[in-house]
Amino acid sequence: MSLSVYPIKSEIKTEEFDLFESLISSLQRTKITLENGDVIIISSKFVANSQGRVIDYEYVVPSEESKSLGKKFQINPKIAEIILRESDTIFGGVPGFVITSSDNIMAPNAGIDKSNAPKGKIILYPIDAYRVAEQLRRKIFLKYLIHVGVIIIDSRLMPARVGTVGIAIACAGIEPLSDIRGQKDLFGNPLKVTFQAVADNLASIANLKMGEGSDTTPFCIIKNSEAQITDRKISQHEMAISHDQCVYVRGLGTKN
Repeated sequence: MSLSVYPIKSEIKTEEFDLFESLISSLQRTKITLENGDVIIISSKFVANSQGRVIDYEYVVPSEESKSLGKKFQINPKIAEIILRESDTIFGGVPGFVITSSDNIMAPNAGIDKSNAPKGKIILYPIDAYRVAEQLRRKIFLKYLIHVGVIIIDSRLMPARVGTVGIAIACAGIEPLSDIRGQKDLFGNPLKVTFQAVADNLASIANLKMGEGSDTTPFCIIKNSEAQITDRKISQHEMAISHDQCVYVRGLGTKN
């Protein structure tokens, strides 16, 4: 059977809410039935909203460090302060964007976003996204006695490309990578370093259907993906590599 994608709309949420109950009610409203092997895609912003991870940045008091960072990259110092709080590492930046890393996720401005947020507010990344995904997977099993994958996604600019793609920031119940090292290419040459980013690929498929604007489509169900479903707990380190191993970070840090 061919892969099928089912975007699911939800009501706009402005306060903290139960993510699992929202998913179930959205499924019931659209009359989509979950089955073994399905992969549930969820917007990271929707997860963050469920946790109350929304800040009224006008009340943020910037530090001297954030004022300096804001001046350097032409960013509101209040927003620069939030970026500093949410980041583990700052690599540099360009006007309007600071390139950061937090919880093994490399992103502009620590992933904070003013889009799809009330005026004057900013949505942060969700807290402990892998735990959230695992809890949802378990609750679905207890309710329906089925095994599914859960992927929490964000959209991201790719180096030297126009437009955004989907990226998995956390997952549960699904093997996020497919190791094809040792297999042969079309000409019989052995593949030495190739991993297929299964979770990221499914994130991009879903992102195309979920949209980026006023779509109010925080969920997506992917059926017949042939992704490997698993009961083992997925670690946050499995889809990430250290910065000194990243070809982009290392390459841009090399001076000729």
